[in-house]
Amino acid sequence: MEGRLLLVHSPLVGCGIWAPVARDLAGNGYAVSVPDLAGAVMAGPPYHLRQAGLIAESAAGQPVILIGHSRAGPLLATAGTMLGETVRGYIFVDARLPEPGRSWMETVTPALAARLRDMAGPRGWLPPWPQWWGEEELAALLPDPAARQHFAAGCPRLPLAMLEEVLPPAPGWPDAPCGYLQLSEPYQDDADRARDRGWPVRQLMSHHLALLTEPGQVARELRELVGRPYKEPSARPHRPLP
Repeated sequence: MEGRLLLVHSPLVGCGIWAPVARDLAGNGYAVSVPDLAGAVMAGPPYHLRQAGLIAESAAGQPVILIGHSRAGPLLATAGTMLGETVRGYIFVDARLPEPGRSWMETVTPALAARLRDMAGPRGWLPPWPQWWGEEELAALLPDPAARQHFAAGCPRLPLAMLEEVLPPAPGWPDAPCGYLQLSEPYQDDADRARDRGWPVRQLMSHHLALLTEPGQVARELRELVGRPYKEPSARPHRPLP
């Protein structure tokens, strides 16, 4: 198979969320990398360009398929623009689709945006993502206490400015085959948008953090998407994800 798989985590959580899936894929013969975006987040603005640049650097000039979970989705278009022809495909895993020219805060409900601004306070720093929802909600997703503690420990504090920063333009995107894997109900709209664009869409209806609790099934679905044909409702030729 041509192309290394770059498994990109949401900046809201740690790169460890991909570790179980990465092990499964590597065990099945795939070349896999998991870039860590934490340093790019803490380095300050421009946040999205720094994060996308780190993703692009992880490709090391080799053909890659960019696979993003959750809020990594919007970064893939910017990273792909930087990488050019070395990108052989994009897969979104329970992820928001790229919306260049809009900020993260513009894509959430006004109620959530107001709540986040209140949580950030005058210093402009948000607590780690698990604290946005509370222990009970996180325990429902990750029942094992040790796994839950390990996951939470890897989630950083976040600058509110990152969520308010507008995503840079990505002219010509998408420039390679795309696919979508839905894990939870809140991402139905994104899965529907992907389907409307003619992308192959698969569903593993579990929960948003299924990468940690059902890594074998997630990896299996990714293998299926990597091999499925790409359909674009334009005149572009059809070609499979390599």
